Amino acid sequence: MARDPGTRPDTGPRVRVNQVGYPPSGPKRATVVTDAAAPVPWRVSAGDGSTVAYGTTTPRGTDASSGQRVHTVDFSAVTRVGSGYTLTADGQTSHPFAISPTVYDRLRSDAPHFLYLQRSGIPIADAPAPGYGRPAGHLGVHPNQGDTSVPCLPGAGRHRLDVRGGWYDAGDHGKYVVSGAIATCLLLSLFERTRTAAEGRARPPRDGDLRIPEHGDGVPDILDEARWELEFLLRMRVPAGEPLAGMAHHKVHDDQWTGLPLSPDQDPRPRHLHPPSTAATLDLAATAAQGARLYRPFDQAFAERCLTAARAAWAAARAHPEVFADAADSTGGGAYDDGDVSDEFYWAAAELFLTTGEPAFLTALRASPHHAGRAAFPPSGFSWREVAALGRLDLATVPGRLPDADREAARASVVAAADRYLETAHGQAYGMPLTEGEYIQGSNAVVLDKLVVIATAFDLTGERRYRDGALEGLDYLLGRNALNQSYVTGYGAHHSHNQHSRLYGHQADPAFPPPPPGALAGGPSAGLEDPEAGRMLIDRTADPPRRPPPQLCYLDDIASWSTNEVAVNWNAALSWVVSFAADQATAPP
Repeated sequence: MARDPGTRPDTGPRVRVNQVGYPPSGPKRATVVTDAAAPVPWRVSAGDGSTVAYGTTTPRGTDASSGQRVHTVDFSAVTRVGSGYTLTADGQTSHPFAISPTVYDRLRSDAPHFLYLQRSGIPIADAPAPGYGRPAGHLGVHPNQGDTSVPCLPGAGRHRLDVRGGWYDAGDHGKYVVSGAIATCLLLSLFERTRTAAEGRARPPRDGDLRIPEHGDGVPDILDEARWELEFLLRMRVPAGEPLAGMAHHKVHDDQWTGLPLSPDQDPRPRHLHPPSTAATLDLAATAAQGARLYRPFDQAFAERCLTAARAAWAAARAHPEVFADAADSTGGGAYDDGDVSDEFYWAAAELFLTTGEPAFLTALRASPHHAGRAAFPPSGFSWREVAALGRLDLATVPGRLPDADREAARASVVAAADRYLETAHGQAYGMPLTEGEYIQGSNAVVLDKLVVIATAFDLTGERRYRDGALEGLDYLLGRNALNQSYVTGYGAHHSHNQHSRLYGHQADPAFPPPPPGALAGGPSAGLEDPEAGRMLIDRTADPPRRPPPQLCYLDDIASWSTNEVAVNWNAALSWVVSFAADQATAPP
């Protein structure tokens, strides 16, 4: 039944758990919404109804992010593998969950599979994605007008480029270098982590892990998927002989917003290359440099092409260090503007140094304001606008190039950042590293990007508190939150299934598929920037109109782009964290 605008949503049982489940040796915590001032009894029941653990809750008072009075429960002592577990407290019983070493195995595949379904310029085969097959989009076949020969916006250049391929960035048909680069980096880092983590802590990705056309080519599938976007990034460069040659165009997308839903092959709008930017050029340099060292064992020629492109992009950015994307350029696609590229210079220098070992890049690193102290790790974690941490994480983990003193400083900065993020998580009754001011568009990605840092601290130190913090933070995304909502489609008893997307528009038109399993919703955004979220969630009967607490600022509706959109960089972060979690589920305690 639809609810009235401004009313509180029905959030189901007041006992909030990870609705997917928990690894046997990991932390197992839950949150109970209750007005009780004193501790209340709890019990964990197995699938057959028998009690396997019991105790009393820990009162936490009023949770500022949700406005709820809450208690917490720690049932980590329950380690017996099984399904259908429930937690009962204060007269309420949670959604069921599992305890299993394979609890994240399916999501480990589904999260990156989302990126395959976002591919542009290739038919999506129905066999590996039943119900999601569709013709190739934007290959210049009517009614499409691109992306095989896309002109520049007036005033942005005289050339045309073939920029086929890549991933549709989010809920629209645009393709953006800055967000695409960070998504690619996270997939590459997922792979690279398995080379640098201690033995037994990471399973190397394999050819055959994912459901993609490249299966059987002898290359790990995660590298095949990352390459699909990396090839597109390489196509976005301004050709020789043109002004700003060697720089990367910031984005390509329709010149007007299209309606919902719309299959990519049916998009009739003209598309343009938008002006180059220093940020996009440096993001290309960083990602291509990282790719150069990781693809070398599998395709030497492609690795050399990546390194040549990375060097050229670095040189172009140094020659044009202040070419910024226009914040007003948001018709038909997102602006992705950024007026400070010192962090992009740092990331690019880090990747180029780790790949080449050349002193000039080390000099650039040491001269950067992001090379010392906390500068590389903002309070809200890294993002497409704050990328210095990506370089810092690799400097701390990739062996063989960095002088010992610099490497130890990098490692210490990662651990210090993880400590700060853990401190935030420990202060939250729902156990995630998210403060009240961080409920912004894509808040779920803020959580995930911080979890990448926390997990990396575990790889560096072996200290269990970092592993446990990363695992517990994932609980929030899978149901242990104020809405009792799993934000990952197909996972948990109550999950998001109406995300904002032109590709997965089933809510608006049943002829379209729903979002696929493993698709991550952006999550609560206190700004409620889209009209539908504002209409449904703001109580306008109050004077003045009353907004809900931040954790409740979410609407599972296709029209709510500010709280419920999908994005490749968000799903790439989910892929990284879930891969880590799956590794820990089978690792020794």
